[in-house]
Amino acid sequence: MKIQPVNETVSLTRDLDTGTEAQREAVEAIIEQVRQKGDTALRELTKKFDGASLEQFRVTKEELEGAYSQISEDLLQALREAIVNIRDFHERQKRQSWMTAKEDGTILGQKITPLDSVGVYVPGGKAAYPSSIMMNVLPAQVAGVKRIVMVSPAGADGKLPASVLVTASELGVAEIYKVGGAQAVAALAYGTESIAPVDKITGPGNIYVALAKRAVFGKVDIDMIAGPSEIVVLADEKANPRYIAADLLSQAEHDEQASAVLVTNSQELADQVAGEVETQLATLPKKAIAEASIRDYGAIYVTRDLVEAIDVVNQLAPEHLEILTEEPMNLIGKIRHAGAIFVGAYSSEPVGDYFAGPNHVLPTNGTARFSSPLNVDDFTKKSSIISYSKQALQTHGHKISALARLEGLEAHARAIDIRLEDN
Repeated sequence: MKIQPVNETVSLTRDLDTGTEAQREAVEAIIEQVRQKGDTALRELTKKFDGASLEQFRVTKEELEGAYSQISEDLLQALREAIVNIRDFHERQKRQSWMTAKEDGTILGQKITPLDSVGVYVPGGKAAYPSSIMMNVLPAQVAGVKRIVMVSPAGADGKLPASVLVTASELGVAEIYKVGGAQAVAALAYGTESIAPVDKITGPGNIYVALAKRAVFGKVDIDMIAGPSEIVVLADEKANPRYIAADLLSQAEHDEQASAVLVTNSQELADQVAGEVETQLATLPKKAIAEASIRDYGAIYVTRDLVEAIDVVNQLAPEHLEILTEEPMNLIGKIRHAGAIFVGAYSSEPVGDYFAGPNHVLPTNGTARFSSPLNVDDFTKKSSIISYSKQALQTHGHKISALARLEGLEAHARAIDIRLEDN
């Protein structure tokens, strides 16, 4: 890994892949095809892109039940414990509607209402992502969303991975469709004969899924357009270099564009971690991916002290931040920008990815400066409640009229004045 001093500004920000012109045109054509031809388009596109010939897209009850025979009891127990942890964490995020009354009879409030329906996209291909299902479905359920639809591309055999089906079953998601790519996003946004439209689409996917989500935003809401994964480790001379190297590589194996960075005030630790990364890379199954990530987007920044190191972390605003210092809890209050903060030597980033409870759908590419992890609020909407009494309008009506006329909106002012005249 490159060891370098800190420049005036540092950044993890990379140009988000907005696709080529050809990719954008292809996605627009797919969306229009689904809008015009519905299920027929889904069948054609599923055959073309996934190699699966499907008459019906919806996963049957028999398929869900049959998936249990293909996973071990140990894995099933781990999934169930993770679900409990994730649900418990998100239950604590719930907010209640509220009202407040003033002496003059004014009543103001906020009504919180869950979305009616949400579509969750689960990537397919060579890997299965049950953790993605849990992190998207559970906050929606806690928020009170009644209809949760899951879509995921089937293999050429027309099946979804057993772990995906079992996870969905454990969560009680019954509306599951074997369709993926931009066509799945289009179906969720506009509906087909088989799939009724939803109000919001969440979940990760490839560039075509990302472009499709961007294209349908406005017709439906979306969670975010996430960039490549990233981790920053903030460490002092007391940290274990083997742990740090392992954690850096845990993100580097995601993607050639993933970013893994160490920020430390110890030159000795920097040298040790650089050596450990090379040692551990040698036996990593996804060595080629991790090696490219480390080479192009990895770095070790050596600072004068921890004060400067914290400043660097806040400039980077990472998706994942690990604090591996002698007194890590003392530094949390100084961290302003990070999607998720992992504190101490035994809080490795995968703990949050799979099991601890907080959501792993996190802001990337420096957007932790102004955005948050996926949470229960993302699956609700808020309505303001305003009730003015006769007394309150008599007291304040002339002020409201004056403000309306200040903006040149006479009809607004008269809507108030007419009531004042009657009284």
